[in-house]
Amino acid sequence: MLVTLKEILNLCEASKCAVGSFNTPNLEAIMAVIQAAEEMDVPVIIQHAQGHEEIMPLKIIGPIMIEMAKKAKVPVGVHLDHGESLNYIYKALDMGFTSVMYDGSTLPYDMNAANTRMVVAMASRTGASVEAEIGSMGRRETGASGSAGIDPEKIYTDPAEAQRFVGETGIDALACSFGTTHGVYVSEPRLDLNVVEQVRRRADIPVVMHGGSGVKKEDFQEAIRKGVRKVNYYTYMAIAGGETVADQFRLGCIPVVHKGKEYKYCYSLVESSQDVPILYHDIVQWGTGAMKKNCLEAMKIFAMK
Repeated sequence: MLVTLKEILNLCEASKCAVGSFNTPNLEAIMAVIQAAEEMDVPVIIQHAQGHEEIMPLKIIGPIMIEMAKKAKVPVGVHLDHGESLNYIYKALDMGFTSVMYDGSTLPYDMNAANTRMVVAMASRTGASVEAEIGSMGRRETGASGSAGIDPEKIYTDPAEAQRFVGETGIDALACSFGTTHGVYVSEPRLDLNVVEQVRRRADIPVVMHGGSGVKKEDFQEAIRKGVRKVNYYTYMAIAGGETVADQFRLGCIPVVHKGKEYKYCYSLVESSQDVPILYHDIVQWGTGAMKKNCLEAMKIFAMK
C-alpha cells in the first residue's frame, strides 16, 4: 500500500525503530526491497536519487515504483532522494511520489531554508512529506567527492541551527551529518551520536541517517535509540548483487553455428558438470536474490531485532 513518509515515521516513532529507505534504480532492486519488506512484515521506503538519473531516468522508473508500492502487502513510501533541482522535485510530486528530499546542504543557510520552504509548499498540494538536510555527508549519494577532506567537526550538523531550520521550514524529517558518508567507506566511520540526541531534543523531529552502508549493527541500533527513524541504504545492497553475479559469471564458451552464423554458447564453470547455459534471466534472478538477502539483514537491524 502506498503511504507517506510522515505516516511511516509515526509508526517508527511508536515502535522506537527505523525504516529502511532503499535506492531502487532498477526493477530488480524494487522487487528485492519490497519482497524483503513483505517477508519481514515491516514498512519500507523505495527511493530514486536525482544523482541516479543517468542510471535510470525518473520518468521511466518513477511510475513503476508507485505502481509496485500500491500493490505491496506492507506500507511503502515512494521517495525522491537528494533532489537538488526544484523542477526535478516538482516532476516527482506531479508523478505521485509521497515524499521528497530537498538537498540544499551545499548552499548558504538562508538559500537552503528558502528553497526548502518552497518545496514544503509544493508538497503540501499533493499531501507529500518533505525531508531536508543540514550538514554534509562528505560525498554525494553516488559516492562522488563532495566535502571529503574537510574537518568532520566543521560539517557536522549544528543542533541549534537544526532547530532554527526546522522551525523556519516546517519539514517532516531532517537528514543530519554525524559522521557517515555516501558510498564505500575507506576507513571506519567516527560517529558523533550526541549530534542525533541534541537534534532530537532541540528540534523535536525524526532524524535521517544517510550513508548507512558499512556501519556496524551496534552503531546503527545505538543511533536508532538516540532518535534516527529513517536509514538510507544502497551501496552494500548493490555490491551484494554485483558480487553474486560475478561469482556465477566464470564462463566457459563453445562456438555454435546457427543458420550460417557463429555464436558463443556460454555456460557457468560453477555448474560445468551440468552444462547449464547462462540466460539473462538467470543473471537477474541471482542479483535480485542477493539484494533481497542483504535487504533482509539490514531491515532486521533497523527493526531492532
